Amino acid sequence: MVSALPNNIQIEDDRTGISIETLKRAFLDNLFYIQAKFPKISTKNDYYMALAYTVRDRLLNRWLNTTQSYLEKAPRMVAYLSAEFLMGPHLGNNLINLGIYDAVKQASEELGLDLTTLLEQEEEPGLGNGGLGRLAACYIDSLATLQIPAIGYGIRYEYGIFDQEIEDGWQVEITDKWLRYGNPWEIVRPEAQLEVKFGGHTEGYTDDHGRYRLRWVPYKVVKGVPYDTPILGFHSNTANTLRLWKAEAPESFDFEAFNKGDYFGSVQEKSECENITKVLYPNDESTQGKQLRLEQQYFFVSCSLQDMIRMMKMQNLTLERFHKRFAIQLNDTHPTIAVAELMRLLLDEYGFEWDRAWNITTKTFAYTNHTLLPEALERWPLGMFGSLLPRHLEIIYEINGRFLDAVRLKFPDDGYRLERMSIIDESGERYVRMAYLACVGSHAINGVAELHSDLLKKTTLHDFCEMYPEKFTNVTNGVTPRRFMVLSNPRLANLIINKIGEGWIKNLNELRKLENFINDGNFRNEFRKVKQSVKQDLADYIRTNYNIEIDPHSLFDIQAKRIHEYKRQHLNALYIVTLYNRIKANPDLDFTPRTFLFGGKAAPGYYMAKLIIKLINSIADVVNKDPDMRGRLKVVFLKDYNVKFAQRVYPAADLSEQISTAGKEASGTGNMKFSMNGALTIGTLDGANIEIREAVGGENFFLFGLKTEEVLAKKAAGYNPWEYYNGNPELKLTIDRLSSGFFSHGDPNLFKPLLDSLLFHDDYLLFADYQSYVECQDRVSQAYRDQDHWTRMSILNVARMGKFSSDRSIQDYLQNVWKVLPVQIEVPEYSQVNGDLKLTF
Repeated sequence: MVSALPNNIQIEDDRTGISIETLKRAFLDNLFYIQAKFPKISTKNDYYMALAYTVRDRLLNRWLNTTQSYLEKAPRMVAYLSAEFLMGPHLGNNLINLGIYDAVKQASEELGLDLTTLLEQEEEPGLGNGGLGRLAACYIDSLATLQIPAIGYGIRYEYGIFDQEIEDGWQVEITDKWLRYGNPWEIVRPEAQLEVKFGGHTEGYTDDHGRYRLRWVPYKVVKGVPYDTPILGFHSNTANTLRLWKAEAPESFDFEAFNKGDYFGSVQEKSECENITKVLYPNDESTQGKQLRLEQQYFFVSCSLQDMIRMMKMQNLTLERFHKRFAIQLNDTHPTIAVAELMRLLLDEYGFEWDRAWNITTKTFAYTNHTLLPEALERWPLGMFGSLLPRHLEIIYEINGRFLDAVRLKFPDDGYRLERMSIIDESGERYVRMAYLACVGSHAINGVAELHSDLLKKTTLHDFCEMYPEKFTNVTNGVTPRRFMVLSNPRLANLIINKIGEGWIKNLNELRKLENFINDGNFRNEFRKVKQSVKQDLADYIRTNYNIEIDPHSLFDIQAKRIHEYKRQHLNALYIVTLYNRIKANPDLDFTPRTFLFGGKAAPGYYMAKLIIKLINSIADVVNKDPDMRGRLKVVFLKDYNVKFAQRVYPAADLSEQISTAGKEASGTGNMKFSMNGALTIGTLDGANIEIREAVGGENFFLFGLKTEEVLAKKAAGYNPWEYYNGNPELKLTIDRLSSGFFSHGDPNLFKPLLDSLLFHDDYLLFADYQSYVECQDRVSQAYRDQDHWTRMSILNVARMGKFSSDRSIQDYLQNVWKVLPVQIEVPEYSQVNGDLKLTF
């Protein structure tokens, strides 16, 4: 029996309280009742799980109130469809957004635990390959922070992006078992499962109103089970939902087959269905791999659209209002099959006529293009597509026929244009062009940087821009400062807060106030000390984990991104060999010490990218052991680069390498994260580099290389890399030393495929940009010697990054594409009777 307490005494609820004592009590309760452990037998993972559940409890009241508010008010809502959500670890981000990081840190210490150790324990959900998935994660963070009704839809891959090991300099892919210890942040909703059809055929029939209709008779049906994760905004009551779909079999066990001794057959259906969400991006070099990718994309899109329709039914809303209730954003071409699927649902399941259904569909969807590379624009072989999605192919034929009629009216007597714009590629083996379906079926099309959007209109989607100029717009990418400044770089964040307050965390433009302190010598010293301490932390980490000593006072030159030839990590490698050659020729050379750090993964089937990783590691092996370097030049390849590791790397960079061939990078977001943390950029006029340079000032950006129009002109004129090789002694020495076997234990053939590609093709113009890059890097070395001036440039990079917040990107979408308004979420006071936050006795 509980004794009555004075009226002015309140006892915090263990599920929601945030005092130190309440947090400690809740942690121990979760350790005991959820993990079923007591401290003496608990592992680090038990402690992490107990803390994660303690933090999740404090999200749930906001999450449920948000969900209830959306259900009652039925506001217009953003549905963000993405095949990737590279969220990063949840614990630290939720502590920041709840505003309880310091309280939890103190509670952990009083329990004898180290919060940093617990944060490191979290398995990162590797549900993305790179920038595309990380952008989606930043956007749903910003949507919640801006109080925008939204839901993210994707796939709950059982195995995410592979873990990367380096063996003898080569990348080795290891299965990413991110779910092996469970995921405390997700809640499974088996009662909300949906059915998804595949294969089979279509057949005609006459409905009750005498209208001829088509129905899909599938070969197999798969269940989609939703797993929900709350996404909380920064210091906000809004907690939106990330809903990821897992594929399961309708019947997971065939008892009859088992009794007949067919043990494999008894679980074959389960295995085949679950394969759909087994692995992120299966290798699609084989026909089976291509089909599995298409199955993945259709599976999550169908589940998501059916889920939206279910919401409308719960709210007693007619589907005539579907486009008013939902603004669906297609994050690249992966979810584009949604255009045909929504048409199928409206036509076949709900009896709409074509024109009504098409009007709703085109007003619902908007499409973000992320690439200018033609090979990256998805297309599916017609035969495979039709066998897997027969009804959708019929619908696409109809969409295409009506679309081409419209093209004929606008551009009469232009047969070649019809061929170019057809959703069905009729040249050679026939294909369905998914980017074209997205363009036709969406009311808005955007690129992700000003240059990228301009090039889309002039090149990749030029015909569609001429057809639908009103559809095209630009939304430059952005990144969330909550994760990539406040969480990743707390020393810098606290320095800024002490000077200008916390307002910048929600309004990044307030960083401009830092310019008022650019002439404050004490502030510059404090800024420089923060950078140095972070570099020391990274140096300590590398010494502990790689057994390599690096000089924390050297210039940290970092290139961390997906490995691809157009991103030109091998241009960076050529410069390292050039520096090595200079020191070998003159060991007493006056040299600015520099540490080159690389990070990134190569696609498992991309041999040239994997050879670039081997090249970097081979150069590192020679450079780091050569006594002539005297520690002045070091090279380290940081394995298994992911979000968690990026949070350690971005704050430590002095120089950010953004050196892709002009016109190839859509935007980039790593460039923004580096600059936000005070790194200076060396880069080409590519992607968002252009806008970053405009924002920070050309004097605070190291520019080199050909412009996009110069790249195109040089290729059109018949670019010959041999001319550069023969005409540049330093370049020739660098290539000759690589080809001689000097960096490959005497094997002259190891790097031959890569070197031959440069000498005979050089598709990404490394040789043409080499001299400009070398000269620019030499300017970097000279500038770094004046530490005070370098610090001024670094501060200005931070101060002028306001445009590159994902909050600004979302506001652009809201204004120009989605037309969605914020919704205030009220979290009511709590009593034991009505379910409030605090119990008062």
